[in-house]
Amino acid sequence: MANVVITGANRGIGLELAKLYAARGDLVTAICREAGDEIEDIADQTISGIDVTNEQIGPGLQTILAELVEGKIDLLINNAGLFKNETLDAMDADSIREQFEVNTIAPLMIAHGLAPLMGEGSKIANITSRMGSIEDNTSGAYYGYRASKAALNAVGKSLAMDLKPKGIAVAQLHPGFVQTRMVGFNGDISPAEAAAGLAQRIDELNLENTGGFWHSNGQQLPW
Repeated sequence: MANVVITGANRGIGLELAKLYAARGDLVTAICREAGDEIEDIADQTISGIDVTNEQIGPGLQTILAELVEGKIDLLINNAGLFKNETLDAMDADSIREQFEVNTIAPLMIAHGLAPLMGEGSKIANITSRMGSIEDNTSGAYYGYRASKAALNAVGKSLAMDLKPKGIAVAQLHPGFVQTRMVGFNGDISPAEAAAGLAQRIDELNLENTGGFWHSNGQQLPW
């Protein structure tokens, strides 16, 4: 039985990941802003009221550390994210800044804060996006989302290098185009399908392939 911590676990991909790991018999800690009945029923522990914006992440981390039932974490899934769009005709610096706070800074600070509870064989999965690939960008726009996810990929690579000597592996994982509220439920695969693919990539993660950037279907993605 593994101790699994998932952020943004109250809906969408995070909720399906919680279901999957709970069904495996793992101990699931769900971290979210607002807990719903479904995640309360699924998770062994729910820590709600956690705002992963820059101003609140410090107090939020202290709450997480204080409320964690288990003192050891086998798997941290940084899933919470924010998706907005800015174009050259409709630019919004505040929107871009907020996406960096949620998509880049928060996962880094959560990993930094929880890493002392992780040991040899533990793993961190950062749920990123193919839209964070610079090489793969053929359509432009989405300035804040693309840039914040590209930055998350850089953060994850550095975490992989820094944590490898401690036996902790890190992956950057793109779930696919998933039917979630974030994209108006316009997607190619269901959250359950995405969660199954992500879990398989996490199972395959080790110190030999740490730091990589993969699609949930197993495809290695370009930076």
